[in-house]
Amino acid sequence: MTRAEAKERNRRALLDAAFQVVSRDGYRARLDEIADRADLTTGAVYSLFGSKNGLVVALVADHLRPYYEEIEQAVPAGLDLQEAVDAFARYYRRSCDAPDALSRLSLQITLLDMALHDPDLGAQLATSVRAQENHLIALFTGRPYDGGVVTSPQAQRLTTALRALFVGLGQGVPLGLAPEADEQYFADAARALVSGMSLITATG
Repeated sequence: MTRAEAKERNRRALLDAAFQVVSRDGYRARLDEIADRADLTTGAVYSLFGSKNGLVVALVADHLRPYYEEIEQAVPAGLDLQEAVDAFARYYRRSCDAPDALSRLSLQITLLDMALHDPDLGAQLATSVRAQENHLIALFTGRPYDGGVVTSPQAQRLTTALRALFVGLGQGVPLGLAPEADEQYFADAARALVSGMSLITATG
């Protein structure tokens, strides 16, 4: 095994261990337990991620990356904005039934709690999530809508609104708070958001 391969193996082991420990313990997660689960030392954490917060931020980016890659496949080019939002909504609803949906929800809630306890970590997490959401902004930018095309600032405003809508619904589904929220419900809610809002037509 090359040095680069060993480094990537250690990085992967720490991220997997961090997912387990952070999901369970939140801000009380201990580096020594994460390192033990990965069969490494805490020194490896500092070497690869710089700090506990660096590891948590990397965990979020690692967790979100495949999600956004799948969205890009689920929302092909050639769709207008309404069609693209519909496809995105349906993909998001299907993800609520995935085998890891509850563990993802647990991590999401845990990270929010950690951010509230540590404002510096919260700022780092927000920066990381916004960077990942650039994929969505790019996905919606340039799509036909209402006789024109969606600009990047408009796509950014839309992404913020869709995130708020789907995070709320996405938490409600596994918790049993949205029993009627099937794929069609998600799609209808997203389409209504786009068609009824001055948000998307605002300039900026």
